[in-house]
Amino acid sequence: MGTTTPHPSGSTPLGAAHRTYRHLRYPSIACALAALLGGCAMVQLPRLADDTPPAWQNTSASEAKAPAPDLRGWWKAFNDPELDRLVDQALSGNLTIAQAALRIDAARTLADHRYAGFLPQFGVHTLNEPAPDSSASYFQMGFDTKWELGLFGRSTGHSRVVAGDLGIAESDRQAARVSVVAEVARSYVELRGAQRRQGLLEQLAADARDKVGLTETRVRLRLASANDLARARVEQASAEAALYEPRLAVVQSRQKLGVLLGKIEPDAALVGAGTQPELGDLRIASAPADLLRTRPEIRRAESEVLKAAGELGLARAELYPRLGLGGSLTYSARVIGRTRLSDADGIVTFGPAIDIPLFDWGARKAAADARDAELSASVLTYRQAVLEGIAEAETAMAALERQRERIAALGRGLAGVEHAAATTGTLRRLGLADGFDRVTSTAALVQARLEIAQAEQERNIAFIALYKALGGAPLPHAEPAD
Repeated sequence: MGTTTPHPSGSTPLGAAHRTYRHLRYPSIACALAALLGGCAMVQLPRLADDTPPAWQNTSASEAKAPAPDLRGWWKAFNDPELDRLVDQALSGNLTIAQAALRIDAARTLADHRYAGFLPQFGVHTLNEPAPDSSASYFQMGFDTKWELGLFGRSTGHSRVVAGDLGIAESDRQAARVSVVAEVARSYVELRGAQRRQGLLEQLAADARDKVGLTETRVRLRLASANDLARARVEQASAEAALYEPRLAVVQSRQKLGVLLGKIEPDAALVGAGTQPELGDLRIASAPADLLRTRPEIRRAESEVLKAAGELGLARAELYPRLGLGGSLTYSARVIGRTRLSDADGIVTFGPAIDIPLFDWGARKAAADARDAELSASVLTYRQAVLEGIAEAETAMAALERQRERIAALGRGLAGVEHAAATTGTLRRLGLADGFDRVTSTAALVQARLEIAQAEQERNIAFIALYKALGGAPLPHAEPAD
């Protein structure tokens, strides 16, 4: 009898891949015979260990009690209709998603015919090869049929391989949808953030120009030196040079969005400046075990285990005989010369077809052992996918929380700068402050707002990274949610 495939400790079943196989089982008498005759060749599906912790480590108690996150429409938390429109266009027009959908169609086509190789096959052939120097030749036509029963785990193994390929294709499509939605949201956030930085840096450049003008006036009045004017001009050049970064970022973000939407030209609606998306006081409540059903990388690893189990079953089946039924009807006629057709003869044959492997220097046994090792490796790959998913989600949660704290600290600093700017404005109206005081306080205020804008953009990106790690994306319309 064959050995049981080793598997890690735990009692969690194979999950989605196992359920897929369960719906693909062959409902024929041949399958029952396979279970009876090839029980020792059947491969038991490994039970995948659930290595997820009971709760996240980087969430607060209030988040643990919050409602479950909306993984199918998470980007709507930004309350930005433009972003909603871009995501809808990307889901329908992205070329990577379209490629993945076609690969699913291909896998489903094969899945629909997964048992064709274990059903009766019919064919027809002819044979007419006269020799040039012969006085007679023969014409032959026949019908052939064969039926391999798929015993000793062949049918089950083939079904698992096909189901695994289909699960892999479906997981790849969902992974593409997750990635595209996250990249569209990230590119849009970066676009609006760059436009906001550009506006603030233009204010700094304008203040720097004003400072140069004020310094020139002071130099003429002998209230400032030439060195003061040179420093003011250096500050102006630095402020104007800083504008190149957000301007380039705007172009890059628009081009990236065009590719994500499957368009040659960037969306014309993104040319004008818009407001930066803002998040409210959000709470993320989910359990690490939820990744097992939402993260496509884990679902793909499940399908890889199912496929590896099927390939091991096929390799073990090669150690046993191939059993089937076969028959033929052959019609033969002798052609005399070029004109006369002699009496025709027909031959009918029918009976069992048996192919028994005897000796191959251990090649088939080595192939089965290799597939066994690959199955064990696929189980470890699944566990690795779970660990990586948890680590990515934990990191994103920690980044989101740290960015929230950073924004709160910068907000307190901004309040102080705004108070100082308001005081300077009051003093200037009273004639107690000059233009230099105004330029200095305005520059400090703009700089503080720049830091806030950058922190808010990074918080938005951390939020996007979290939902990408959780596997958040809408399912195709043809498939119900889990």
